[in-house]
Formats: sequence, C-alpha cells, structure tokens
Amino acid sequence: MKLWKNTPTLDEYVPELLSNVEAAEGQIAVIGSKPINVHEMPNLKGIFKCGVGTDNIPFEDAEALGIEIRLPSKETQNIIFEETANFAVYSILNALYKNVGDLENWKKYQRPFLGNRGVLLVGLGRIGTYVKEKLINLVNISTFDIRENSPEELVELTKKADVVSLHIPLNEHTRSYWDAEKLGWMKDGSFLVNTSRGPIVSEEDLLNEIKNSRIYAIFDVFWKEPYHGELKHYHPENFIMTPHIASTCADFLKGLAKDFYEFQDQLSSKSN
Repeated sequence: MKLWKNTPTLDEYVPELLSNVEAAEGQIAVIGSKPINVHEMPNLKGIFKCGVGTDNIPFEDAEALGIEIRLPSKETQNIIFEETANFAVYSILNALYKNVGDLENWKKYQRPFLGNRGVLLVGLGRIGTYVKEKLINLVNISTFDIRENSPEELVELTKKADVVSLHIPLNEHTRSYWDAEKLGWMKDGSFLVNTSRGPIVSEEDLLNEIKNSRIYAIFDVFWKEPYHGELKHYHPENFIMTPHIASTCADFLKGLAKDFYEFQDQLSSKSN
C-alpha cells in the first residue's frame, strides 16, 4: 500500500516510509503530533498514530469517510507511558539540580535537601500517576487533578512548588490553560516542566516570565515543531528544550513498527 507520513518517527524501522508519496496518493497515513486533513487524501484507507495523543486525529471525518484509525497496541502504549514518565522525572530532577556548582572555578553551591523540595504534578492520568509513584520517595509531592480537586486548591499548591510538572491532555478546555494568571502564582526561581503538549501553556505569557528570568522552564513539547519561536533564544539558560523525545526509546519504536505492519496487513487483506 502507498504510504504518506507527517513524522519521521518510524523511518528507521519501516524502510517503506522513506518513499513518501503525495497526500493525494496515500492509502495509509502515518502521523505524529501534527494535524492531518483527510479531505485532501481521496485514497486514504487508514491512519496510524505514532503515539498516544489523540488531539490531532480527525475521528469524525475519518468515520464519515470510512477511514480506519489505529493507535499503538496496549503493550506499546505501556512503554510510551512508562518512558515518558521516566523522562518527566529526569526533567524534574534536572530542574532541581540545575545550579549545583561552578566547574570552571571549582566552586560548590549550597542547595536545599532534595526531600524538602516541592513538586506539583498537574494531572493524574496514566503518566502523571507514574511520575508520582517514581518521585514519591525523593521529593515532597503534591498533586492537582480537576477530577479530584477544586480549582481554588491550585492556587496555594502552585505557590508552594519548586517545580510544576504538567500532565494534562490538549483539548478545547486546556488550550493555554497555564496562562499569565497561573504563571504568576509560581514562586520566583521555580520551574515549569512540560512533557505533555506545548499549547496547554500560553506561549506569550511564558515568554514574558522567561525573558525576565523570574521563573524557568523545561519543555519537550512545543506550539509548533520543530520549534523556532522566540523562547528558543533563551535556551539553555532560562528555557531548556529537548526535541519531543520523552517517549523515544528503541523498545517503543520496535513495538510501534510491529503495530504498524499488523495494521498494514489488515488493511491490505481487506483491499484484496
């Protein structure tokens, strides 16, 4: 079947993707986090998603056009959730240990005991819960989830946190959720960590805080990817960036390739 893609995620494991056809010819679309317009793809039979985020999948349009959608298998999803949580933990610890000394002048900086540092996890889905379980014996964890907490509770929790880590999906209710007001609640010198989706944070409001060096941020996800916005100028001092790699381990990619080939075989058998 003819393959079209908007992500290089599987290129190393699915060689056929290196011969990417035009959208109008594509029978299977392999997508990452970018949107897809199925109305520009008259021959499309199926959409394969390289990840667990569904905010860019046109479910209604696909159903109306008889296009099948396939997400990673449960086994592959478990790897994605676990490794993304691991990377979030790494990012949080990176924030808490950012300024520990000066190698050039062989100077040691005093720092607070890790067990006394406050980390607020916003969102307790699969990944947020995994992060909590991994960090609970290392730092002072607090959590906020809209399904369990009142909105008023978020104010004081944010004010006390040394790190705020976001683990919420992107939808119509969460776009620019972490805005100027919530950024303003964060205490001076604290960190915002985002391994979820870039647009859940207001880019303009975050820029105003970052350029004044009042708070810092570590982002693995962005508003447009690759990201070349103004915040990039503040990397790595105030705004630490990684290229959307939280889940990108070999085991995940191998599992994803297996899932893709099974989906392709399924669609091919239906076409015959």
